[in-house]
Amino acid sequence: MASSISSPGWPRSSQAPRLRLAPARPAKTFGPEACTLAADYGLTADPWQELVLDDWLAADRSNRWKAMTCGLTLPRQNGKNACLEIRELFGVVGLGERILHTAHEMKTARKHFKRLKHFFGDRANDPAAKFPELNGLVESVRNVNGQEAVFLANGGSIELVARSRGSARGFTVDVIVIDEAQELSDDALEAMISTVSSAPTGNPQVIWTGTVPGPNSVGDAFTRLRRQAIDEHPGGMCWHEWSPDPRRQADPDDWELIRAVNPGLGSGRLLESVIRSERKSLSEAGFARERLGLWPAGNGARRAISDQLWRATAAPPPADGVRCFAVAFSGDGTRQALAGAVKHDGGIHVNVIGSQTGDAEAGVAPVADWLAARWRRTAVIEILGGSGGPALADALHARGVPRRIVHQATTADYLASCSMLMEGLRTGAVTHPADTAPGDVLDSSVAVCDRKRRRVDGAFGWEATTPDGDETPLEAVSVAAWAAKNTRRRPGRRQEVLV
Repeated sequence: MASSISSPGWPRSSQAPRLRLAPARPAKTFGPEACTLAADYGLTADPWQELVLDDWLAADRSNRWKAMTCGLTLPRQNGKNACLEIRELFGVVGLGERILHTAHEMKTARKHFKRLKHFFGDRANDPAAKFPELNGLVESVRNVNGQEAVFLANGGSIELVARSRGSARGFTVDVIVIDEAQELSDDALEAMISTVSSAPTGNPQVIWTGTVPGPNSVGDAFTRLRRQAIDEHPGGMCWHEWSPDPRRQADPDDWELIRAVNPGLGSGRLLESVIRSERKSLSEAGFARERLGLWPAGNGARRAISDQLWRATAAPPPADGVRCFAVAFSGDGTRQALAGAVKHDGGIHVNVIGSQTGDAEAGVAPVADWLAARWRRTAVIEILGGSGGPALADALHARGVPRRIVHQATTADYLASCSMLMEGLRTGAVTHPADTAPGDVLDSSVAVCDRKRRRVDGAFGWEATTPDGDETPLEAVSVAAWAAKNTRRRPGRRQEVLV
């Protein structure tokens, strides 16, 4: 069994990942020994790196790794390579492991080899070696281009290769390191994965590190590994991920978020000035991917509304119309979404205005204030489900919103709204905003929601199909659209445009 995939305190501490899959109750971990060894030679781990190494090096009573497969993903320049250096240094020096370090490009492998020679020297009996005691362990250093390696007298070794269809064939090792995993092809994976099947120590491990695959990256293998970790929570696997919560809008100018997903900012490995420069030079999508670590919405999810249909129904907001709002709460009250719908001559236009993850009571007052300021030009305010529903209704009434405006949606109302939204999208009668930013809350919700049958007559509701997915934004727009279609109220004043 594994520990929880989500960190409940996130984003208050960037040193803890948002997603952590780790062995539960390991007998012990060699993480502290690995970090102490590296610190003795000038490589001091940050708290987040200590946490990752504790999980990677968790062992049972027989000293076998609790996790044979380990994955780490976070934005660039935060210190992934330092984690690998500490793991590899401990593995070869302390355990006598044979390690194969692979990278997408030869230049990356050479850079890593240069860092290793910083510890071990350029050759055996190197009088210029910075750390003579480590150099004293060296049997040989191979500097042949494309076949760089360090061999120790205890049998441990680190060999470095650039990946290709056949570059890893012929090796027999204990540990495979897959650096730049977002560029790993299936051909390269198939060539290397069998190299640990006969691990000399009998204790194999495969470590993947990388960033979010870009539009031109191969990425399929790393994406499958992530999906396996998040969706299945398999035992014998670690996964650590610093990324935005897909249930919240990923604002590229939110520095609380930026710090939460970039743990290297706290240690000085990464400079704030670098990020500000990236914000100016990168596209919105590029910044979200490279600096926020935002994975594509719906990665590996089942969805009822196809991407093609969703893109085809994007449209500008109407200039005028009858406006309704809806607030949807999750069953446990920890998530909520506020949506609006405008009925106009051409159909109904919907959008999510805001969403929140956390304490329901904390979210009720701001939503009640926002709605109370607009009720005179609103036909209906629908409230759907959750423990926060009655509290929001009371808060609206306390702020002077008439009871005739506020309606508690029933289960039948909700099921009817889901069918109506689906049919409205198919016929083009329902539209939503175009040109949304990466990580848009409504887009993300649509990308992970499938139909969940609720009655024998085929009536369905929405259900998120990933553990960190959120159905409440899609539920809120469904109920808002249903209310706009069915209301007979026509507030007397000109409607405010819903954007």
